[in-house]
Amino acid sequence: MAIFISEDRHNTVTGFVEVGIRSHADGCDIACPVGFIEGWFVHENFRRQGIGRALMRSAEQWAQEQGCTEIASDTWIEDDRSQRAHQALGFEIVDRCVHFRKPLIQHSE
Repeated sequence: MAIFISEDRHNTVTGFVEVGIRSHADGCDIACPVGFIEGWFVHENFRRQGIGRALMRSAEQWAQEQGCTEIASDTWIEDDRSQRAHQALGFEIVDRCVHFRKPLIQHSE
């Protein structure tokens, strides 16, 4: 795993990207490990300045250096801004998923 951080000239953190390697990711070749964006954020005051793109390029380069031929990511289904940002950087939507959970109540004996 690697974390790349961007800073302004005053050493204030402006954003970050966290990238790791997964054995598989939806829509990717199942025969190869894949780089995966675990987290990606740019502070609102610094958006639309190329910081997110530069961070993503660093993550992509790191994944390639680890032998990955693809990189994947995910975001919330209602987060249109994140979806547009991913698509602007060449990501394509490969699936939509609804996650479920159900608590299991333990019965006392």
